[in-house]
Amino acid sequence: MTAITFFSNRDGKYLGFTCLGHSGYAEEGEDIVCAGISALVINTVNALSTFTSEQFETEAEVSGELTVRFAAPAGHDAELLVKSLVLGLQGIQDSYGNDYVMLKFKEV
Repeated sequence: MTAITFFSNRDGKYLGFTCLGHSGYAEEGEDIVCAGISALVINTVNALSTFTSEQFETEAEVSGELTVRFAAPAGHDAELLVKSLVLGLQGIQDSYGNDYVMLKFKEV
């Protein structure tokens, strides 16, 4: 299962997110769930970099974990892009179920 955790402050502003794991829907290279998740997450990171002035760090581990941390709570444009990511991931979760993708929201 792929677990995506979104971190926010007590005001509900996004502070970042992590994505970890292979969905397990199909064999590696044929897994449409994993491909969809990867496309959404990578596109969000690229859009944050291209279309916003947000300061953020990304870390990618050999294990496949990807982490995005905003230097300050997400501004309007970054929040919109992260909300779009959540919407897309919820669509995948609704279509394929919690056995393959799990969204978590954590206040830190």
